[in-house]
Amino acid sequence: MAEKIFRRLEPDLEQRRVQPPRLGATVAGGSRRGGYAQGSPDDGREHEVSQPRTSTEFDSTRSGKLLFGLHHLTSSSMNGDPSTPYSRDLGDELRQVRERYTTFRARKIARMLGWDPGKVSNIEHGKVRASEIDIVQYLGRCGRPQSFIEDFLNRYRSAFDHYFVQVPTNLRTVTMAESTADKITSYSLTNIPGMLQSEEYATALFEACGTISPDEIQTHVRFRIERQAVLRRPNRPQCTFYIHENALRLKVGNDQVMEDQLMRLLFHTHVIRIVSASSGPAGVFAAPYVLWEYEKRSSVAYTESDLAQVFVQDLRGVKHCKSIFARLDALALNEEQSRAMVADLASRSREDLSGRRLHLA
Repeated sequence: MAEKIFRRLEPDLEQRRVQPPRLGATVAGGSRRGGYAQGSPDDGREHEVSQPRTSTEFDSTRSGKLLFGLHHLTSSSMNGDPSTPYSRDLGDELRQVRERYTTFRARKIARMLGWDPGKVSNIEHGKVRASEIDIVQYLGRCGRPQSFIEDFLNRYRSAFDHYFVQVPTNLRTVTMAESTADKITSYSLTNIPGMLQSEEYATALFEACGTISPDEIQTHVRFRIERQAVLRRPNRPQCTFYIHENALRLKVGNDQVMEDQLMRLLFHTHVIRIVSASSGPAGVFAAPYVLWEYEKRSSVAYTESDLAQVFVQDLRGVKHCKSIFARLDALALNEEQSRAMVADLASRSREDLSGRRLHLA
């Protein structure tokens, strides 16, 4: 099967192959990680790879460089690309395929493919970019059909993009990103953040918005509630939720739903900061924002709408997101004031509910 897929993909793969420099050729920009010439990668000069003394007298250093160049013909999996939420998502999908369709452990499939075991681990964790030949070999060993492999390749080509857009119904990448974060900061203008919503509030919100078909609402609600397990872990991330006062006052569902939802915000598993309506336009941003920060990975900014989910790992984009949260930190009520406002609104909602019950009686 792998040979058949190779022949089908060969024209496309040929365009992606990296040709190693010829001995004695000039390499611009100096050495990169695993490069061919010595020197600073940023000094802008050209560096020459020395011609060997004879055709048989290669020293071990030059031999290693040549082997690295030849390795690029079939693999770019160890090129040091930083992981992204989508690369980690797709890497985990590869692991699940291996575990579902084979009895192979990671070491066994590495041995079958002639790979180092660390390569399988890095690919399955989304830490490095596998070449398309690597993907074909891996999924071929897992017995996946050609249609599955081609579909996966089409998705994998975007795995390491620093700006990545997904359809809003794909929740797997978001879930993996937030479940592995060490710190989560979010902002919401119009409704309570999904990680803090009650089941009744989420159901009423989906029903009112009408962006999801009725037969899919319960699936989305259940998925949203399951995502909140991250807040109950002993090693839960440090979470700060900036919520605009408008979101607190927007009635979703009935009075009972709103009272229960507001009381839920007072749980001490997270920090809430209310952006008061009195802050004016300065506290209003057109889209919701989330910032996921990791101890050993690059931070990721995220926003969403009814049309798309956008993941940003570009340094400039992440810096802009951080500047927004810095502004919100200066504008928002402190934690004690925020909890007092939420408790007051919950009390009013309870009074309204009690008054209505008394009137009906």
